[in-house]
Amino acid sequence: MLVKFVLNGVNKEVNVKPGDYLLDTLRSIGVKSVKKGCDGSSCGACTVLVDDKPVLSCSVLTARVNGKHVDTVETIQEEAAKLSEYFSREGADQCGFCNAAFALMVHALKKENPNPSDEEISNYLVGNLCRCTGYKSQQKAVQKYLRGE
Repeated sequence: MLVKFVLNGVNKEVNVKPGDYLLDTLRSIGVKSVKKGCDGSSCGACTVLVDDKPVLSCSVLTARVNGKHVDTVETIQEEAAKLSEYFSREGADQCGFCNAAFALMVHALKKENPNPSDEEISNYLVGNLCRCTGYKSQQKAVQKYLRGE
């Protein structure tokens, strides 16, 4: 089946099988920033934005994005680079596997709630697992980033 969507601002047409997942489709067309972590909707590494809302691409059928906008970390490179600096300063940037998904979640949070409380930040980011840290450093980095400190 033919699926048409806008990927990072570019119109795409992709032939997929009805059961193909967005994660696999994106990776098959060269988008390697979307990571395949758990393949079971529990780690958040495959997060993308669909019509500006974070979704786990490993659990969304590609057919469901027909006519929609799909954005990956490539669309927010400047913001991701700034956030990465905050992660580095706080010691939150270790292996980097989860960073693209974290950046997309922070971007979505910032758009949805420009002045979140610490608890709101924690609740928003809870679905993004990091196997390298204890999350305190990510939390501090995101707090400082969103506050412009």
